[in-house]
Amino acid sequence: MNWAPHVTVATVVEADGRYLFVEERTDEGVRFNQPAGHLEPGESLVEAAIRETLEETAHRVVPEHLIGVYRWSRDGGTTTFLRFAFAARAVDEDPGRPLDEGIVRAVWMTPDEIRLLAARHRSPLVMRCLEDCLAGRRFPLDALQDMQSWNA
Repeated sequence: MNWAPHVTVATVVEADGRYLFVEERTDEGVRFNQPAGHLEPGESLVEAAIRETLEETAHRVVPEHLIGVYRWSRDGGTTTFLRFAFAARAVDEDPGRPLDEGIVRAVWMTPDEIRLLAARHRSPLVMRCLEDCLAGRRFPLDALQDMQSWNA
């Protein structure tokens, strides 16, 4: 059996008490999520977080801290996600940039607005990452070591 978790990244981006979220079409209907997506070959986790946020929201961000690493299984455990969540700062926006396919819109919301939409969250990871960020969980980015290749 060839089993491997899906490695994903997400950014928790705050500005003036509001958090950057995406409303996206999924197999379960339209859902809310942090800007998030899969790690692609050859990129670091931080690079993936920057890329996914830009593609889904048209915002350029600078990840500043690791909030946490989260494992979540769905479908009775047949699909497992390993999510690396980053606290990031928005530096600018490209309002003319098209958003990824499936993204309905990027939206800034307060924590209370996000909590009210819990039934429409993409997964339980959404609220957990936000709550951990609000609680002040922060780890230095250098806790992640990117070792591109190794020849013994």
